[in-house]
Amino acid sequence: MDADDPSATPNTPVTQPTSEPVRPPIRFRGRSFMATVLAPVPPVSDWLGDLDALNRRAPNFFAGRPVILDLAGLRLGREDLDGLLAELTARNIAVLGIEGAPPTLLGDGLPPALSGGRPAGEIDTPGEAAPTEPQPKETVRSLILDAPVRSGQTVLNLEGDVTVLGAVASGAEVIAGGSIHIYGALRGRAIAGAAGNPAARIWCRKFEPELVAIDGLYRAADDLDPAFRGQAVEVRLLDDAIKLNLLERG
Repeated sequence: MDADDPSATPNTPVTQPTSEPVRPPIRFRGRSFMATVLAPVPPVSDWLGDLDALNRRAPNFFAGRPVILDLAGLRLGREDLDGLLAELTARNIAVLGIEGAPPTLLGDGLPPALSGGRPAGEIDTPGEAAPTEPQPKETVRSLILDAPVRSGQTVLNLEGDVTVLGAVASGAEVIAGGSIHIYGALRGRAIAGAAGNPAARIWCRKFEPELVAIDGLYRAADDLDPAFRGQAVEVRLLDDAIKLNLLERG
């Protein structure tokens, strides 16, 4: 072997190409949320006054609710729209998007334009009390539903408890001023104590919620202990925190 031949050196290290770690592809997932649509009517100042009256009757009505602002019935300039959004923000109403507005009106710094939403029906709001002579205080009124609550439905009873003898489907919402009793599966949203009642509770036979809330304190599905999923569960407030307890099965 010729020592002067560089190709004949047997101990020359060979560098192997390093393989880059394979990164997973970007994944996109669809997720459906239920939003409340607010459609102001002129004059906007009077409409805002009605909104204030609703907030006085039900202070937590908009708590945690994504809102779509429908401007189809209004003719607004950019300055007017900025003012309207500021008024809603001052009332702790979070506007997720805007529909019914001309594209030239929207732009930087504004919620995005939305279209193609599927109507889910009207949401009943607590009515204005008519002036009457003083009456004896009525007992708390409970609402009992014999049928399941279907996706897209909202059940609202700020005067007392709500009892559902069936299931609450994904995409459905039950809101009570008192407690919520669900004798089937809870797969949608359950909001108890919405009229300002921290002692309210939620009971369900099968716990698979999208969201639970008591007295304005919310927990989404991703924030709940998965050990309780599919179980019979009680939800309550304890030291300003959502507490889950398993119910004994008879």
